[in-house]
Amino acid sequence: MGKGDKKTKRGKIKKGSFGARRPQKPRNHLAKPVKTQKEREQEALVMA
Repeated sequence: MGKGDKKTKRGKIKKGSFGARRPQKPRNHLAKPVKTQKEREQEALVMA
């Protein structure tokens, strides 16, 4: 049980794989759309 064991977290780090013991972080590579000035003004009017 160590770096050579692909079922352990340390072994998965060494091998470069992912699984239940070492899940991948979700990739959030899409940028959120930027609101325009008009959208912000309309939202402010609705909130008020």
